Amino acid sequence: MDPHVKKTPLHAWHQKNGANMADFGGYEMPLWYGGGTRHEHMAVLTAAGLFDTSHMAVILVDGPGALALLQECFSKDLARCIGKDPGPIIAGRAVYGAFLNEKGHVIDDALVYMMAADHYMICVNAGMGSTITQELERHSDGCLSIVTDLTDSLGKIDIQGPCAAKIVSALLKDPEAVFSTMPYFSFKGHFDARSPHGGEVLLKDGTSILLSRTGYTGEFGFEIFVAPDKTEAIWTALLEAGAVSGLCACGLASRDSLRAGAVLPLSHQDIGGWVFMNHPWDFTLPWNADKSGFTKRFHGADALENPPEVFYTVPFAGFDPRKINAGEGSGVLNDRGETIGIILTCTTDVALGRHEGRIVSSVPPGLPEGAKVRGLSCGFLRLTVPMGAGESVILTDGKRKIPVEIVSDIRPGRTSRRPMKKMVVPSTTCDKKSS
Repeated sequence: MDPHVKKTPLHAWHQKNGANMADFGGYEMPLWYGGGTRHEHMAVLTAAGLFDTSHMAVILVDGPGALALLQECFSKDLARCIGKDPGPIIAGRAVYGAFLNEKGHVIDDALVYMMAADHYMICVNAGMGSTITQELERHSDGCLSIVTDLTDSLGKIDIQGPCAAKIVSALLKDPEAVFSTMPYFSFKGHFDARSPHGGEVLLKDGTSILLSRTGYTGEFGFEIFVAPDKTEAIWTALLEAGAVSGLCACGLASRDSLRAGAVLPLSHQDIGGWVFMNHPWDFTLPWNADKSGFTKRFHGADALENPPEVFYTVPFAGFDPRKINAGEGSGVLNDRGETIGIILTCTTDVALGRHEGRIVSSVPPGLPEGAKVRGLSCGFLRLTVPMGAGESVILTDGKRKIPVEIVSDIRPGRTSRRPMKKMVVPSTTCDKKSS
């Protein structure tokens, strides 16, 4: 392994517990553990999975100019982003969007959290902390906003799956207070005990954490931000508390198959060096009511309004588990055998099947009578022509050809947006080993 590759606070635990490790974004990260990717994927859908995400970077933006700076650099309109009749972001809420360059290309996607008035936190991808910090500093006047890069200064753990609340509650000092009024894309607490919100979410041992109801699987769960020296203790405590529920440690391979089935992009793969238009994540752009223009000006807006070239990013699902890997030599063909695009992501969601022409999932409430699940390939394509849901294309690597269908959505029944009161379940619901 390259000596320059970084390690997270959980690196020693991963090695001790038999993880298959690889370089990802400049960090040595677990791909899967002994149970394999399929086991980890299904654990998240039926119980819970635990992910080390400490490789991701956190940036703080503080001061009276913080909001204006983010409005200038971030694609989402923070003045119109919360609720059905969108209002401004408020303390305790987070939003998803992207940082674009002047060409309208994605520098990185990110979550922006409003901690308090004039105080924001940004979570970006591995290795991107310095890049986004420099981008913000380049557009900051310096005296009205302070940008602080916390890369490698925090631990981060994601727990995802229907049993996540039950498992996390076992560690919390006051779970009822924490889980009350906690909608999707909200958060509570702080990773710094000295901050004004430092005592809002405490573990039973007194550790202060930031608990966010977000994640990268499409399923119900949380992201935990904490001081690095507390990370392994929390990780092992969660595994112990979740053993009866079927919680398992998960690697990047299952994270990839889960996020693809949930129609979530991987930065620098599904979004990146082309104009950020005509994709499933249109909600990240600040469109006005009739989509005739934007509600604010931001970096990259001019290029989006007058793109020099046009691509169409679409989700797809196959008809069986077979897949064609993205990369040189692979592509997308129309019914006349003409190349019309490239494969961005192609993986297999093992919980999916097809029944009477529609995609079905093996997770509760169960399959229709006669339905069978073997898994379906799924992911994203970048096309040079527009295509709609229900149309078919062929994926090829030059040797094999696999038909797939353009779809508007992939894995049904995802739990990420379910009300908290439905997910804080009676203890016996997740006690799989109690019998």
